Amino acid sequence: MAAPEAWRARSCWFCEVAAATTMEATSREAAPAKSSASGPNAPPALFELCGRAVSAHMGVLESGVWALPGPILQSILPLLNIYYLERIEETALKKGLSTQAIWRRLWDELMKTRPSSLESVTCWRAKFMEAFFSHVLRGTIDVSSDRRLCDQRFSPLLHSSRHVRQLTICNMLQGATELVAEPNRRVLETLASSLHTLKFRHLLFSDVAAQQSLRQLLHQLIHHGAVSQVSLYSWPVPESALFILILTMSAGFWQPGPGGPPCRLCGEASRGRAPSRDEGSLLLGSRRPRRDAAERCAAALMASRRKSEAKQMPRAAPAARVTRRSTQESLTAGGTDLKRELHPPATSHEAPGTKRSPSAPAATSSASSSTSSYKRAPASSAPQPKPLKRFKRAAGKKGARTRQGPGAESEDLYDFVFIVAGEKEDGEEMEIGEVACGALDGSDPSCLGLPALEASQRFRSISTLELFTVPLSTEAALTLCHLLSSWVSLESLTLSYNGLGSNIFRLLDSLRALSGQAGCRLRALHLSDLFSPLPILELTRAIVRALPLLRVLSIRVDHPSQRDNPGVPGNAGPPSHIIGDEEIPENCLEQLEMGFPRGAQPAPLLCSVLKASGSLQQLSLDSATFASPQDFGLVLQTLKEYNLALKRLSFHDMNLADCQSEVLFLLQNLTLQEITFSFCRLFEKRPAQFLPEMVAAMKGNSTLKGLRLPGNRLGNAGLLALADVFSEDSSSSLCQLDISSNCIKPDGLLEFAKRLERWGRGAFGHLRLFQNWLDQDAVTAREAIRRLRATCHVLELYFQRQGRAPL
Repeated sequence: MAAPEAWRARSCWFCEVAAATTMEATSREAAPAKSSASGPNAPPALFELCGRAVSAHMGVLESGVWALPGPILQSILPLLNIYYLERIEETALKKGLSTQAIWRRLWDELMKTRPSSLESVTCWRAKFMEAFFSHVLRGTIDVSSDRRLCDQRFSPLLHSSRHVRQLTICNMLQGATELVAEPNRRVLETLASSLHTLKFRHLLFSDVAAQQSLRQLLHQLIHHGAVSQVSLYSWPVPESALFILILTMSAGFWQPGPGGPPCRLCGEASRGRAPSRDEGSLLLGSRRPRRDAAERCAAALMASRRKSEAKQMPRAAPAARVTRRSTQESLTAGGTDLKRELHPPATSHEAPGTKRSPSAPAATSSASSSTSSYKRAPASSAPQPKPLKRFKRAAGKKGARTRQGPGAESEDLYDFVFIVAGEKEDGEEMEIGEVACGALDGSDPSCLGLPALEASQRFRSISTLELFTVPLSTEAALTLCHLLSSWVSLESLTLSYNGLGSNIFRLLDSLRALSGQAGCRLRALHLSDLFSPLPILELTRAIVRALPLLRVLSIRVDHPSQRDNPGVPGNAGPPSHIIGDEEIPENCLEQLEMGFPRGAQPAPLLCSVLKASGSLQQLSLDSATFASPQDFGLVLQTLKEYNLALKRLSFHDMNLADCQSEVLFLLQNLTLQEITFSFCRLFEKRPAQFLPEMVAAMKGNSTLKGLRLPGNRLGNAGLLALADVFSEDSSSSLCQLDISSNCIKPDGLLEFAKRLERWGRGAFGHLRLFQNWLDQDAVTAREAIRRLRATCHVLELYFQRQGRAPL
């Protein structure tokens, strides 16, 4: 009896509080309530009125509302604003109540966008609060326009920040300045623990203040936070300063900008412990001299050029040893502007016999090597500096760097990149030629002014880097390659349509150097571009050689290689160590996806990759063309002999009309669990003879779980033939069937459903029917769908024409 009495007591308490609150705070609504008291809907209207009153005074009544019985609380939940609705979530779950429907309704009414059909929303509260945070930060939503969003007791940014897992920064870095402002300090601290993914979309030109704010934001979210992924999307004309800032801070390097406040967290972390030997250059109070930023940049650029030149021309006499003191004296005597001399414009050309000096790991070597290079060069080849401009550079060209403000020159952009792990003392000398040979091979990253990651242990770096449609100039590609050579924490790298060109060879060198680093974690590489100086199969072989521990490799080239075309500049051929003829060593590849350009592909090269990938579990070939069906059969035979762990095999946009015997060979493979033939023209020839053979092969295969046949013009006749796979005499265990885009009509689908019912196989799994001709007869189509739902799961079945309702 105690429980019902407590129930009644709390209900009475609610009514009393609601009535009192209504009399005090909602006197204007008292008259409508009295006038409707005698109507048939009087109790719901009064209850709603009381609920709104309680919702408006939750600051006083919150603890009491949490203690209300479940049925009463369930009616109050839709009346709460988003702040109290979020706070009461845990209590509602304990009482067996769900707020998902309320959050979904709020999303539809306030956000007014429909999530993608491919997105599976597991928590509408988190999705709403994350989007709400972004809208408030950008100023695209007015919280005062809706009572459900407005509450003076709560900060919209602070309250929603703990639900933000992914943050997108667009255009001119909107929101970065607001987040690092002192009033939003707690917001930034919360984001540092909750945010995992940081995205940049459609970035534009930004000023020094915005970049300084972004610098502090990245330092807080990456170095002292939990951000593990940085993605850049659609940046047709990248601003060099901003791009390198994002890239280097993602790699774990940071220095406070000119006039920027010191990092409070860095001070707390370093207080009470002495800096290590390698950490001295990262601390502002280091007693060792620091190389000028321009010197460090020039050192790295010249080292890479020296590397490429050394492979094509014999080395002359050993480089002279010079010191920084003599270099400074010579520069002072000649009145040379060091920064301008060390940054020649991209349009300048050198004489054929001119060599550039590489970098040294300290200030002495950098300055001296650059000076020595100019001393040896003839006068006609000396680069002429151009005036600096405040324009954005065109993609792929190296123009003058942007100077914004008088204080920017002392703290050059490249302070982020070429931080010195340890500076050499004055008078210390180094052999320049030795640096040139090992600069890009990863033998000593500090030779380029780049410290190994061990030298910056106090700053964490991200594990996933994605660059989508961000053209990389030579300067940006060099920066990326230098960082990659020691980025051991990187686990996944995506480079999509970046216009690498011949810089792909530098990328391969840096990946090889990274693979040799202790603790290298890179396991996934996604590479796609319009052109490649290497044929795609040779590029795949080079990547697999460079990264033997890689688990996932996705590579796509849209157009054929022009490496052998002498008329194309920059196609002098790849270095010999990249496309060696030796066999590929055994690797750890588990997933391989390849998108081929036009033209027949040499099957032996593909087979060599497959033979070395004994752990391969998933293979996908897109638009692959072979010289003959025999070559395709050779690839399939290699899969059967060397890739015994293969479970999933996919072919897309391949003409397999003449390879029907090879397709039957695949369907008889008892190790494959899923096969995809997508737009492969399977039934273009001999369909009446091939379909029965295909069905017979599938009926005898007990391991195949999924078959995907989209875009093969199966038609009604082919669909009815496939129905025999589920007959009573079949040993097939097929549970997933994709017959999208196969010209299937409603009457054929209805007959297919009847045959499944007749054989009584029960629910066999998922049936996909995208883009078929089911709108020709809506009544028949609905009847077919009704029967199929009792037999299998129908996923996303829609009419083909736009604007029609789903079945």
